[in-house]
Amino acid sequence: MTDASWREQAVSRSLDSARVRAESRVQRFIDAAFELLVDSEPGKDFTVQDVVEKSGQSLRSFYQYFGGKQELLLALFEESVRTTAEQLRARIEGENDPLERLHRFVIEYYAQCRPSARGKGKKKAPIALAEFAQQLMTAHPEEATHAFAPIVELFDEVLDTAVGAGAIRGDLSGRRIAGVVLEVIMFNAFSATIGGGTRGAERGDPAEELWDLLVNGIGA
Repeated sequence: MTDASWREQAVSRSLDSARVRAESRVQRFIDAAFELLVDSEPGKDFTVQDVVEKSGQSLRSFYQYFGGKQELLLALFEESVRTTAEQLRARIEGENDPLERLHRFVIEYYAQCRPSARGKGKKKAPIALAEFAQQLMTAHPEEATHAFAPIVELFDEVLDTAVGAGAIRGDLSGRRIAGVVLEVIMFNAFSATIGGGTRGAERGDPAEELWDLLVNGIGA
């Protein structure tokens, strides 16, 4: 090999090592922020300094990777959406019937969108993260579009399969349907949580009721 090729390999290894370290540090900040969100009392916010102390890293290191708390929350939300999409794919892949696969998507996504109360289910998104999602879609729609991309792409895939099988109408805009359905699921699950989720509980599973409404509408 020439000197140049060895040099390129050495530089590549150095860059790979630096990238791994950077990813590890970023992940520690994200994990710390998530733990703070889960453990915080309702209505109590955390600061950048809280995240720095929780992560065991420096303030200088934090600002090396994030412009501020808003960027950290966005990174945390994107990570949450990506993880949710991976879990959804794993849970629906066993369904071969196109309509049942779409059904399973709605039910599972509803369950994923229900925020966990303090001290319950640290694997799930806390209420503060659901509130951030609402704010993001209202104040920063472009960032929200990017953040929700993994979920939207999976839903598009499931919907297209159902349309191709003739189980769902094909004369409507798939992307518009995706926006409506995903927002309905997310906000319905969130509102049921903050409302206590007790009204109408005797009538059955709220996720199944939502699915029935989405598929059959409200016409008699």
